[in-house]
Amino acid sequence: MKQFFRRLWSKIRGFLQGLSFRTGVIVLILCVLFYILSFAQALLPISAAAKGTLWVALFGMAKLTQYTGLLIVGAEGWRRIKGYFKRSKAQE
Repeated sequence: MKQFFRRLWSKIRGFLQGLSFRTGVIVLILCVLFYILSFAQALLPISAAAKGTLWVALFGMAKLTQYTGLLIVGAEGWRRIKGYFKRSKAQE
């Protein structure tokens, strides 16, 4: 069973790493949107139970897209993204 999950994880990881850098950036942008929505839902006029459920679902989606996006872009892609923001600050 352990070998099955290792092979499955290896296949999933290989598939995600095969996606383009642009796809990874789009997934990371979705991550930011899910984080914003997970906390903005507190302003909705609904019950506390519904707010809690929405928060768990949206925060879970934010974490899922965060780790998926990081898997797609990889370490080198993450350096590239950080370099873009450092250049933007230096130009201002």
